[in-house]
Amino acid sequence: MARKRQPSKQMRLLLEALSARRREWRHGYDLMKETGLSSGTLYPLLMRMTDQGLVEAEWREPAQPGRPARHAYRLTAAGFALALEQSEDRGRLDPRTAIA
Repeated sequence: MARKRQPSKQMRLLLEALSARRREWRHGYDLMKETGLSSGTLYPLLMRMTDQGLVEAEWREPAQPGRPARHAYRLTAAGFALALEQSEDRGRLDPRTAIA
């Protein structure tokens, strides 16, 4: 029987940040500022979470001409369910009150 691993402290932090505005597409740089995670931690974590079906990613065209396209991320339904499961304070991530 396979053992189910608990999410790391960094993953829980990222789940909390993404679930606060779960339907919004978020850029990695903004997530780094909000969570305090370094790029060397954040981006591999986002890739792993995308592979696990917890986060979806898409390329976004730049807001300003001449800037490169950027990845944007948001939680999937499975990711939000995991965030709810991991939350110690259920009221913070109440699906009825989370910003759409």
